[in-house]
Amino acid sequence: MEFDDTIFALASARGRAGVAVIRVSGPQAFSSVLQLAKALPAPRKTSLRLLWDGDEPLDQALVITFEKGASFTGEDVAEFHLHGGVAVVQAVLSALGRLKGLRLAKPGEFTRRALENDRLDLPQVEGLADLIEAETEAQRKQALKVMQGSLSAKCEEWRQKLVRAMALLEAVIDFADEDVPVDVRPEVVELVGAVLASISKEIAGHDSAERIRDGFEVALVGAPNIGKSTLLNAIAGRDAAITSEIAGTTRDVIEVRLDLQGLPVTLLDLAGIREAQDEVEALGVERAKSRAVEADIRVFLIENEEQVERIGVFRQKGDIVVMGKGDLSTVAGLKVSGKTGLGIEELLECISCEVRDRTVGSSSLIRERHLQAIVKAEENLKKVLLGIESEDGLGELIAADLRFAVTALDELIGRVDVEQVLGEIFAGFCIGK
Repeated sequence: MEFDDTIFALASARGRAGVAVIRVSGPQAFSSVLQLAKALPAPRKTSLRLLWDGDEPLDQALVITFEKGASFTGEDVAEFHLHGGVAVVQAVLSALGRLKGLRLAKPGEFTRRALENDRLDLPQVEGLADLIEAETEAQRKQALKVMQGSLSAKCEEWRQKLVRAMALLEAVIDFADEDVPVDVRPEVVELVGAVLASISKEIAGHDSAERIRDGFEVALVGAPNIGKSTLLNAIAGRDAAITSEIAGTTRDVIEVRLDLQGLPVTLLDLAGIREAQDEVEALGVERAKSRAVEADIRVFLIENEEQVERIGVFRQKGDIVVMGKGDLSTVAGLKVSGKTGLGIEELLECISCEVRDRTVGSSSLIRERHLQAIVKAEENLKKVLLGIESEDGLGELIAADLRFAVTALDELIGRVDVEQVLGEIFAGFCIGK
């Protein structure tokens, strides 16, 4: 797609830095280099240039150009690698803003142009957005895989098989009044069955992929004064929660983000669960129970085994039971103390192991939009197989269900009905991306 205007923006982080990068994309990109650097470097060759604003020198910078079709956006692109002073960056941005045909880019506009010019498809754009937001190693690896086209490649493979099955069905329909020498049923069933099995496997791994992207919630559950807030502060390495000897001090949910062996975890310090003494504490207790149930994992801090039942929160598979205030406990089992540090490393290892186990078999479906499209395709493919097994044989309805399945995959990739999701996706991008 041809754009009439040329956009520019700071592509690196704002503030003082060793190097700052300003990116320019569009038909006037190379012209902007000529006006600021007085000479155009060879494409994809880094050149040292003195930048000028008229007769005023701005900075000595490295300049790189990428010709149309060989750049991130698919357009002519230029990059100015400047000294990263705030005044330097502002001076060059101001100079670019005064050039005819150039304007400051909107959030995500460079990536949107890459999408419009078929340099990226929609899942790759979403993977790029997640890569920029990645905080842990697991998130980085997952986002990078999607950005490099893992989901796109699978969709294209599924699509090719389904298009082949559609061609076979259409041939039978077109020659319904004639004897078709070959029974196409076995091949159609094989093609559709293979795609259905692969899609179902991806759907099964969606929950794990979503948890890697959004993070796992681990709730500290227990009676008041069992040491939850002290433990949270010890793990966080700061006073995230108020601690005191007064029961019921924690009234709200306190959250601390952790990176546990590359996996994102949010630790929740909940109000102590007991018979509330006032209305405010009662609200805190009810909220604590609700968040505990919704959490992925619960860590029960107790003084004895009977307390797990008395707390009133149902224990689920994968939950962890540990003796709170372990420095004072004589009960056997895993003990933890936020005051002395006893058992904290062992507890974090238990949480890490449980979280890792839940990421096994994660798929490339990292967003709810992906899941909805794939589920739609799965439902239609199941109808296809049921239709083939029925007395109706091979007909228009089965062909229609196959087309609906292909359309669902096209929606996922962004070939159709893409506009309704673009605004939401690009709203999270920074201006220089």
